[in-house]
Amino acid sequence: MLKLNVPDMTCGHCVGTVTKAVKSVDSSAAVTVDLPSKIVTIETTADASKISQAVETAGYANKAA
Repeated sequence: MLKLNVPDMTCGHCVGTVTKAVKSVDSSAAVTVDLPSKIVTIETTADASKISQAVETAGYANKAA
């Protein structure tokens, strides 16, 4: 399981964009977003750095939570 802190995530559109970015790396990933805390929890077998890079490419800074 991977947890990312995504401080720029502020709305439902952001949640969708971040989720889409994660799914572009691992389409079977289970993505749970807690918008108030800005934490994205991802159950995946993909490399964490690839997930983080995809989220960053989508326009959202992130770091391990």
